Amino acid sequence: MSQDSPAVIVGGGPAGLMAAETLARAGKTVVVFDQAPSLARKFLLAGRGGLNLTHTDPPERFMARYGAAAHELKAAIDAFGPQALRAWSEALGEPTFVGTSGRVFPKSFKSSPLLRAWLRHLSALGVTTRLRHRFIGFNEARNPFFEGPEGRISQPASVVILACGGASWPRLGSDGAWVPVLRKFGVEAAELRPANCGFLVDWSETFKQHFAGMPLKSIALEFRGQRVRGEALATQAGIEGGAAYALSAPLREAFDTGEDATLTIDLKPDVALEALIAKLDRPRNGQSNSTFLRKAARLSPVAIALLREAGALPADAPALAARIKNTRLRLTGVAPIARAISSAGGVKWGELDEAFMLRRLPGVFAAGEMIDWESPTGGYLLQACFATGVAAARGALKWLER
Repeated sequence: MSQDSPAVIVGGGPAGLMAAETLARAGKTVVVFDQAPSLARKFLLAGRGGLNLTHTDPPERFMARYGAAAHELKAAIDAFGPQALRAWSEALGEPTFVGTSGRVFPKSFKSSPLLRAWLRHLSALGVTTRLRHRFIGFNEARNPFFEGPEGRISQPASVVILACGGASWPRLGSDGAWVPVLRKFGVEAAELRPANCGFLVDWSETFKQHFAGMPLKSIALEFRGQRVRGEALATQAGIEGGAAYALSAPLREAFDTGEDATLTIDLKPDVALEALIAKLDRPRNGQSNSTFLRKAARLSPVAIALLREAGALPADAPALAARIKNTRLRLTGVAPIARAISSAGGVKWGELDEAFMLRRLPGVFAAGEMIDWESPTGGYLLQACFATGVAAARGALKWLER
């Protein structure tokens, strides 16, 4: 490594680009390498249905979303938190708004306008990019090697920030190929596992044929005493969606330990059991079960089908109401990581110092999803990626000063 060389960022996602901006604002020459043909491809995918930048939770509740990694992430998020992220977006010409659930979105609601503005800003700061270059290791001087269109190259660097992502949606670039590269240098990484992922269900053929792809709206899922309100989606293979994603960690742990992984689903969480019994305890006047449940309990066709997946429908009102409030759904496995929203695992926290520098590779820093943390969707994922990108860059600047 040489002070006269540029700062090198490996990975052009939110963490890497934020690190690049932080370094460039400090007057450093910055080069961003990415193995994909374009930058921030997963960021664009995340914003396809509405770009959820961050959340307005109170600080203590916000940090609790990161579970066991909250302590390690706190300083980074305190230094570049939700308000700072919103101000950054507004400075790029993309003001934000708060949705009814407390989630924060750019007013355009999409990622593409924000990304275009960001890339123009980075270009104005002098940041350059090298696309289609796969990171393959370091030489003895800790300069990174890449495999690109012109073959293998070594890039002289004053400092390196790795923001290589996890292993979800590998076709967009997050394929976890950096794990064996870093292990050659003794850097330990926890196994990359699916997070915010779907789960497999052994549906009946009738259910798969008629109800796969239908949403389950305004429900509550419960597992191990943890209850989550939201929505889910029945798929050919099982169940996914925000409510299921929020339970990814305990469900994944259950499969790891061989425990039973049975969800309890409340299909009418806003209606008390007694009130639901009263709605169901009335003459049916020749109506079929489906028609009666649709009219009396206001259940959707997919919700009624889900009740039937748990067995024959009870005839009496109390038992039927109890089924609606406590439908049990046995999960049979975790959906593949390639379809997960994010991944758990990555560089272990003990491998990093307080400035996000790899202890075994001085001058090399890590940021974003490649570090061992996870969180539910809702803005927490992007917030931590942006914040750790800033933290790694600031750590790199202090290291260069020394």
